[in-house]
Order: sequence, then C-alpha cells, then structure tokens
Amino acid sequence: MTELILSLEGTAEGRQIALWLALLAAFCHALMSALQKGRFDPWLMRGGMDLTYGLIALPLVIFVAPFPAAHLWPFLIGSFLLHSLFKLAQGAAFSRGAFTVVYPTSRGTGALVSIALAWVLFGETLAGWQWAGLALLMAGIGGLALWNLRYVTMSRETLAPALAFAGLTGALVALYTSFDAWGLRASGPEPFSFIAWFFLLDSLLMPFLARHRFRALPRADLRPMVLRAIAGGVTAWISFGSILIATRIGNLAEAAVVRETATVFAALLGWLILGERSRPQQIALMGLIALGAIGVKLFATAS
Repeated sequence: MTELILSLEGTAEGRQIALWLALLAAFCHALMSALQKGRFDPWLMRGGMDLTYGLIALPLVIFVAPFPAAHLWPFLIGSFLLHSLFKLAQGAAFSRGAFTVVYPTSRGTGALVSIALAWVLFGETLAGWQWAGLALLMAGIGGLALWNLRYVTMSRETLAPALAFAGLTGALVALYTSFDAWGLRASGPEPFSFIAWFFLLDSLLMPFLARHRFRALPRADLRPMVLRAIAGGVTAWISFGSILIATRIGNLAEAAVVRETATVFAALLGWLILGERSRPQQIALMGLIALGAIGVKLFATAS
C-alpha cells in the first residue's frame, strides 16, 4: 500500500485516481452520516462507529504500522482535536434538524473553506473552467440552504440552530481535511502509519461520551444498533481513508470539491434509509451541486 501511494504521488494518474477516491469518499461519508442520523440516537451511533473503526485500527497499529516519528505527533493530536470538534458539531446538528437539510449545508460550507486552505497551505488552486464548476456547485448549495430556510417544516423550531451547527460542521470538515492532508504529506515514506494511528486515536472520544447512552439502550435494540455501528465503522474507514489518500496523491482543492457530491448521495440515502423525501426543487438544486462537482473533475481532466 505504501509503495503504491508513493508511486502515484504527483503524477497525472495519481491526480485522476484521487478524484475517483474523492467520489468514493463522498458516497461513503453520506452513507455513514445517514446511518448515524437514522433509527438510533446520533451520539450513540457515532460512539459505536468510532469504536468499530478503532478496533479495526488496533491490530494494524500493533502488528503492521510503524510507530509514528516524533514530528508527526503534533499532526496526529491536532487531527484528533479537529475531528472531535467536528463530531460534536455534527451531533448537535443531527439532533436538531432533518438529515437532508443539515447535511447539504455542512458539505457546502466545507467546499469554499477547503479551497481557501489548500491555497494558503499548499499553493493549490483551481484552474480555468474549474472555477465555473465551483460556481455551479456553490449556487446549488446556497440555493438549497435558502429553500430549506423558507419552506422546510420538519423540526422548524430548531431549524436555525441546526443550520448554524451544520455550517460549523462544514468549516471543521474543511479544517480537518486540510490539516490531515498536511500531516499525511509530512509523513514522508510512511503514509500508512499515519492513517492507521489516525484511526486509532480518532476512535477514543466518542465511545467514552456515549457509554451511558449504550447502557440505557433497550436489550431488543442492541443487535440492530451494533450491526449499524459496525457497518458505519467500516464505511468510515473507506470514507476517511479514501480522502486521506486522495489528498496525498492528488490536488487537495479538487478532491475537496468533488467530495461535495455527497450532497446528492445524501438525498438518495435520506429517502432510502430515513424516509425523508426531497421535493423537486430540492432535487434540482442537489443536481446542480453534482453538476458543479462533475465539472470540476472534467475540467481537471482537460487541463
């Protein structure tokens, strides 16, 4: 795995693979979030998911991944803190608003912040017609947020704070994506070690915070909750692992924007898993988001 990542870094092939990895990350992140928002308490589900991917990381850390070099610990600790803040903000948003309302807002906020951070930290930016794709994407996200504020009736009394927490969630997504990319690039020839240790450390907080909720879970709900938590934890590995690798071998700004197709996947999964049906106007705006993200990828291919 390490040799493959290093061989693709900085190549045209690596840039294209990174964009497909970002699409995979988008779908998996939407699926993981839908599972968290679903039948059970989102705080409880997040704790179960984190416990799952921590247990997956544990044998890798013990038997496979080298111990991180000293200069990587500030990145690992910083990632832990940023991801912890993200989970707290996301849990607050999911507790107050419908999935198909708060999730698109959080994803859209992260796109612009990610691009700005990619420029500041790595000197990366979009080029030429990619900006047109970004404009479509942001128009769709902004229009969707305004439509939700005007017409959504579900959880109306908590809609404003839900959207505020969703915006904070998106900003934290951008921060941790850029910071994780910085740390992964600083890992040099040991990117897999950084990824394995990241997952282990990232799994420590939420199971601890959710322990009392788990004890209060009715016995009849234990098996379905555990099964969903395992599915979410495996999906989280794929989602975060894919975007981490994408930001190492490709362009951070491009990967961050393409990942915003998660908004469209969220509309489908919100209907299939949560029974939240989107209106035609919402679907059209989500389609605009997807069109913009696809435009970023296609124009990257042409450049």
